[in-house]
Amino acid sequence: MILAVLGLNHKTVSVDIRERFSISEESARCGLRHIKEQENIREAVIVSTCNRTEIYAVLEEKQAKETLLELFMTLSGNTSAEEDYFFFYRNEECIRHLFNVVSGLDSMVLGESQILNQIKTAYTLALSEKATQTVLNTLFHRAIRTGKRVRTETRISTAAVSVSYAAVKMAEKILGSLENKSALIFGAGDAAELLVKHLQGKGLKELVVTNRHPERAEALAQKFGGRTVPFHGAVEGAEDIDIFITATGATQYIVKAWAIRNLMMQRKNKPLVAIDIAVPCDIEPEVGHIRNVTLYNIDDLQDMVEHNIQFRAGEAERAKLIIEEEIESIKERFTYLTTRPVMVSLSDKAEQIRKRELKRALGKLPNLEEEDKKIIENMTHMIIRKILREPMTRLNEYAGTEKEREEKQAVTKLFGLTSGKE
Repeated sequence: MILAVLGLNHKTVSVDIRERFSISEESARCGLRHIKEQENIREAVIVSTCNRTEIYAVLEEKQAKETLLELFMTLSGNTSAEEDYFFFYRNEECIRHLFNVVSGLDSMVLGESQILNQIKTAYTLALSEKATQTVLNTLFHRAIRTGKRVRTETRISTAAVSVSYAAVKMAEKILGSLENKSALIFGAGDAAELLVKHLQGKGLKELVVTNRHPERAEALAQKFGGRTVPFHGAVEGAEDIDIFITATGATQYIVKAWAIRNLMMQRKNKPLVAIDIAVPCDIEPEVGHIRNVTLYNIDDLQDMVEHNIQFRAGEAERAKLIIEEEIESIKERFTYLTTRPVMVSLSDKAEQIRKRELKRALGKLPNLEEEDKKIIENMTHMIIRKILREPMTRLNEYAGTEKEREEKQAVTKLFGLTSGKE
């Protein structure tokens, strides 16, 4: 038996190939439901996100990689693939890979937290389809625990490492909180949408979108429950706005200093935060010199992002130490886990025999006192324990070694066991 993972991710292939080899939830569910019909595959969990598709499995020794690759191709609907698309890790390296993934160390954005929930979802799906047993249940419970531990004991997920998220965190820092604040977004492209996504859940009172193309602004506003204002006159009508965030493709300034000076007079110098993530800049630099206006541009945010990337890299080193601790711990557990089915089967058979023979003997001794019955009961327990001590000890000694398979087969054959499958 081997523990293995086969997959591809953002490190091995481009996004178009990842899309071709993704496995839909419907396909994954179907494959997991029939996993026991797959030759050489005992257990499986399928992880498929925008950045990775991976199959974790417990396999027979023979043709392990080929077996898993065949399943991967079937579920992703492909008939051929380049070999270098895929990575394949066994046993300890498989465990290390999963723990790195769930901790955010293998993500496109170091330390991102979404992957932890994605791993939970993948495992829950496999569990619901009865595609996991002792090995993968043990592995994924430990992996999820490791992911939580990394995020609790380090700050790998706390520092903003994208310009859009940094912009929102900066506004939050300046204002103390975005609760009951209002934001005006200039732009309706991908960058603007990403900004709005990061603003979601921050307790904003109002989200306002403006763009040169009103229909685009309307589409973005509707998607996130906001409203729109005309592009021309947006600044002049922003008396109650707390945050300006600009992300347009304009080639000249769209927010000018004179307009902001007039606006600040209208709002009686109520503080305004202006964040410009456009290239070239959307906001005239002089805006930053106006009293009660705080301006940050793309360069300021890039410096912040670079600093945070270095910070996360330092936290990743701490996370690696946690991961290695967890790997050593689960390896020790797995060492004995593989021999456990044989030992349980042997113990169960001995207990059945003991109970049967004890019942027969006590039936021939109807006049025994309860105290005498307890003495006989305890004696039979001790006899069974002492008889099984030697084979149990030998199985534990050979767990995880080259002789494990041979010893398990010997015990299974010698005692006539029927449920001690390796």
